[in-house]
Formats: sequence, structure tokens, C-alpha cells
Amino acid sequence: MANIHDIAKASGYSVSTVSRVINHRKYVTDQVRQRVEQLMRDLDYVPNAVARDLSTGKTHNIGVVLPHSQHPYFTQITNGVMEAAFAAGYRVVLLPSKYDERVERHYLEQLRQRAFDAVIFTSRGVPLSELARDDAHTKMGRIVCCENPGDLPLSAAFTERNSTYETAFEWIRAHGYKRIGMLLSREYALSATSQAMIEAYKDVFHELPRPELVRTSVVNNQDGYDSAQYYIDHDLRPDFIFGNGDDIVANARQCYLDHGLAVPGLMGQEHQLSSTLLHIPTIDHHFNEVGRRAFELAVSDHVAQRPVASTFIDIDE
Repeated sequence: MANIHDIAKASGYSVSTVSRVINHRKYVTDQVRQRVEQLMRDLDYVPNAVARDLSTGKTHNIGVVLPHSQHPYFTQITNGVMEAAFAAGYRVVLLPSKYDERVERHYLEQLRQRAFDAVIFTSRGVPLSELARDDAHTKMGRIVCCENPGDLPLSAAFTERNSTYETAFEWIRAHGYKRIGMLLSREYALSATSQAMIEAYKDVFHELPRPELVRTSVVNNQDGYDSAQYYIDHDLRPDFIFGNGDDIVANARQCYLDHGLAVPGLMGQEHQLSSTLLHIPTIDHHFNEVGRRAFELAVSDHVAQRPVASTFIDIDE
């Protein structure tokens, strides 16, 4: 297989001149470019993509760290990243993590080694402070998170949901509900979303939610069904269930129907089709837009935060 030195020898031009042609650089006449490109075709020369990326300083690869893809939060953010990346001529590389810090640090090391131009953390196991430190010290690419980093100097695209959660709990209280079941993906200490929901509950009801009514590790539709089954089996009788996805609470509803029981009030999130069909109040966090903004930050030279306001969708209106 021909290499760049073979092209240079056959053309009579220097290796640096041939490299300029390969990398579409300026300072090469049309005559030289045509001569080199014709020889590349004649000798069946294919440029080394890795070497070319190193010469330009760009891979046009964006890594997206995904703990899993079972919840619409992750699929919607990823869709937003992919839409923006495709329009800008970038490739998206999905990096599964399962919240394993060792795996996440491996991806950060790949970023340092220029495997990607940037890495977007849709969620993470490693501390935000570590991501901020790595972003400050690596010159190889940008690190972007999808949660509010507070005062940390870290690029972030995230949904502003605190006030929306308060609006949601005000709606629940105004409708007379008192025993509120909450379905969360992770425990309070590990999840910014769980923290925001529970803090909003406290602000509205002036107390903590009942621990027995708070279910964690709820990430897919079956988990919604199983959570309702848990309430039924333990005779907990919530009069309202606020879940972390419309399809999740729709499956909780199905569990009550399967048992011939009255369905408690329901509220979901992510504005999925099920909330429209079942006439369930929901919250649209606009995660597609979060993904698009995360990509814009990933290819930016500046650290910035780009919040997106979430929307409470009231079925009474």
C-alpha cells in the first residue's frame, strides 16, 4: 500500500507539500493539487485518518457518556446532541458507563489522548469537582456536564427545574392530595434531580416526603409497574404518584387497573405521548434543547453555562 513518501517521490514534491494537499491547506497551487490528487488515485493511496486528525488538531468526534439509555432523559439529550453534531459535521461516539467511576475516568484519559474533541456527561459518577479540575488542566478538549455545576468553572447545559417542581407540587397540594408517592431514578445523595424534587416538596409541604412512599432505582416502564405493586403489597395507599417519566406512571396506573383498584392521581415528566393520551399533568424539561446546547459548548473555546427553562403542563388549562 502506498504511503505519503511514495506520493512525494512520484510527484517530485516534498512530503510537506503533499501533506498540505491531503489536509486541504492553503499555499498549494491548483496545478500541484491536481498532480498530487491524480497520483493518490493512481497509487490507490488512502490518507491515515488518525494521522490527519493529529495534524489538524481535530477528530470531529464528540463522546457522550451515558449511564444507560432506559430513561427518556438520556435518549432525548442524546438526540439533541446528535442533531446538532450532524448539522456541524461532527460524529457522536456513545460511551456507556453505568455510573462506574473507573470507566468514566478511562473516557477522560481518552479525551486527553485526543480520541475526542470533547466529552459530554449526560450524568456521572465522578465528582463534579474532578471534572472541573480535569477540564481546567487538559488542553486536549472540552468537558461538558448536563447539570448545574454551581460555582465550579465547568461548561454545562442543563434544565432549570426547581421552580417548575415547586409549581408541580403546588398543583398537587391545591388538588387536595396528601400522601404523595415519588418515583426517582437515584437516591437523594447521588442525583441532582432527586434533590430538586425532594427540596421542592419540602418548600411546598413544609416537611419531608414519607420515606416509605419514595421509591428509587426507577428508570424504566417495568420499574413503574413494580413500584405500584410495592405500594399495593405493603398497603401504603398513596393518593397521588409523581413519577420521573410519563410512561413510568402510565405503567404504575396499569398495575392498579390489573388489580381492580382505584388509580391514584398521577403526574409524570418528559411530556411523552402517554401523558397526552391519559390526560396526565407533566413537565417538559426540553432535554433535546439541552443536548443541542451541550454540543455547542463542547465545540466552544469558552467555559459557559447554558440553562434551559422547563415547563409545567397543566391538564386543567
